[in-house]
Amino acid sequence: MDFEISPGQVKALQKSGATFTLLDVREPWECAASRIEGAKHIPMGDIPTRAHQELDPDHHIVVLCHHGVRSLSVTNWLRQQGYENVQSMRGGIDGWARTVDPKVPLY
Repeated sequence: MDFEISPGQVKALQKSGATFTLLDVREPWECAASRIEGAKHIPMGDIPTRAHQELDPDHHIVVLCHHGVRSLSVTNWLRQQGYENVQSMRGGIDGWARTVDPKVPLY
């Protein structure tokens, strides 16, 4: 499985009815400013303490942040923990807003 997935591919997964977790690792203030409906929020700093309790290692997980840097780091960490089906959404919520849903606010 590729480390990254495009916002368009994530939208296609949603439309297809595929089961996956959209994991938002941004800070709470960022989620208040702009969010994707249905995303699970765990700030990046909380991932090490919450991942094993709240995320299914056998489930497809798509990680997002603002521009894709933090999500790539979390994706790498989760894969090292045995989560094999994890991908980072390239470009983050910024890329989502610019290419998939212009109603999502930029910040």
